[in-house]
Amino acid sequence: MRGISLFIRYFVSILFVFSGLIKANDPKGLSFKMQEFFEVWGVHGLNDYTLYLAVILNTAEIVLGVALFLKWKASLTNKAILGLVLFFTFLTGYTYWTGLPKNCGCFGDCLPLTPQISFFKDVVLTLLLLIYIFIHKKDTSSKPILLYSGFYSFFLGFLIVLLQIYLLAHLPILDCLPFKEGSDLVEGRKVPSNAVPDSTVIYFTYQKGKELVRFTANDFPSDFTSQTYKFVKREDHIIRKGKNMEPPIKGFYLTGVTNTDSTDIILQLPTAILIFSERVNDLKENFSALDRLALQEYNPAIPVFIVTAQFEETRKLLSSTRFSGWPVFKCDLKAIQTAARTSPCIYLLSKGKVVRKKAAVDF
Repeated sequence: MRGISLFIRYFVSILFVFSGLIKANDPKGLSFKMQEFFEVWGVHGLNDYTLYLAVILNTAEIVLGVALFLKWKASLTNKAILGLVLFFTFLTGYTYWTGLPKNCGCFGDCLPLTPQISFFKDVVLTLLLLIYIFIHKKDTSSKPILLYSGFYSFFLGFLIVLLQIYLLAHLPILDCLPFKEGSDLVEGRKVPSNAVPDSTVIYFTYQKGKELVRFTANDFPSDFTSQTYKFVKREDHIIRKGKNMEPPIKGFYLTGVTNTDSTDIILQLPTAILIFSERVNDLKENFSALDRLALQEYNPAIPVFIVTAQFEETRKLLSSTRFSGWPVFKCDLKAIQTAARTSPCIYLLSKGKVVRKKAAVDF
């Protein structure tokens, strides 16, 4: 029994620390995932607080994982972890049964799991924790394995909070998004070559005299004529869901004043600089970084484009600055948030391939 208890404690603690660290690498990613859940549930009042919740949740996972490993406040830690796992099981179960959102973001964008795997992973974790708690009640050696275990746990939590604050101002250490350095944005916008479309069967219902007749598109009656059969309805039934039908990069379309899609033109340029900015104020607060571009630290022949979700406001801001010659394009907000975990974020592209990618504060 002691061996089982040790295995469960080490396994769950390591899993919690790993899960917390991989999401702490990109707290904005978890924040956006929370907003997806709130959008599905129709709860929009918490969207302004999701980033704080993400930082707290990531930190809590790591602190609890370390506390479990060190056996600090064993009874309290066990209950807190069980409560958190039950909460995760509810979320993954909801995603599994409803299909919304498409994934729960349990391990961030670096290790995407299907809703089914995520749900069964949490079910197994719940069972393991219940077994561990049952065994632990009979375990007399419940003292922490290190002196000052509580201090170490919370000090690590403090460092994790500082790390996340730093990454929010810069960029994730491990970039797992389709806009990472080395990515080809042209290819990323295409449906994968291994995509498998939905397999469907089309059913038609017609009225023949007083009788309703139903048949497939490949099985029309031999006596079918438009005078004999009167159309009633058509039904498309999916018999096998397709796979990989969505491109890695979605919603990335650059349009200007005339609403003409200029994405392909820009991605075919030999070299180009794209500055992604969610809000006009983000640009205003980072004019010093833009000044370095305007002062020709880069080859002046390289065109610079602004990509923003606040099109008119950005054009108005730049019209009275030295940056007025830079074309401004509007783009879907979610695409910008995926491309730029910091705002602004500066890209150097070569025929659509990401050569360099930096937060404006690091430029």
